[in-house]
Amino acid sequence: MNIIFLGAPGAGKGTQAEKVSEKLSIPTVSTGNIIREALRTGTEMGLKAKSYIEAGKLVPDEVVIGIIKDRLAQDDCKNGFILDGFPRTIPQAEALDAMGIVIDKVIDIEVADDKIAARMSGRRVCPSCGASYHLEYKKPEKDGVCNLCSAELVQRKDDAPETVLERLKVYHEETEPLKDYYAKTGKLRIVEGQENVADTTALTFKALED
Repeated sequence: MNIIFLGAPGAGKGTQAEKVSEKLSIPTVSTGNIIREALRTGTEMGLKAKSYIEAGKLVPDEVVIGIIKDRLAQDDCKNGFILDGFPRTIPQAEALDAMGIVIDKVIDIEVADDKIAARMSGRRVCPSCGASYHLEYKKPEKDGVCNLCSAELVQRKDDAPETVLERLKVYHEETEPLKDYYAKTGKLRIVEGQENVADTTALTFKALED
């Protein structure tokens, strides 16, 4: 099965993609990860991406699409794959179609913006050991201090309220139109994100069977 996961930053699509990857034994193809891998291995597309990254520019669609195409041609994708973080725009979705890649299901994890903002702005991480906490859902034993190594917890810049709101704005403008794009094909399935991850996972599996 070939699957695309959509969802706003902080909606939990990455976690759900991992759960489905484990259950179906198919790889999760994350744009960021495969660009880093292409850079490491020095593929033709990887070298093209490197020239843009070193110049401080965004990697253009045609290069990203080339890297995706190379990745999906590998043996571990023969029985299916999960795309997480691609496509991000209508032109990218159209390019995917033009490659002749057939998508079976598109799962959109829906969480309201205010809940995402609360969820992300409440996160705290340990800069020393990488442990993650939440001011509401996973509090450290001692306020502001890591349980594991006693380092002072910090808020990542990505999780600051103003950053979260900007990322959500970009998502609604650039990526959310993909819902209509895939709804027209009959492949879109919407999953309402729940407070409990396991509940969201159950709904995700149900949507894949639908």
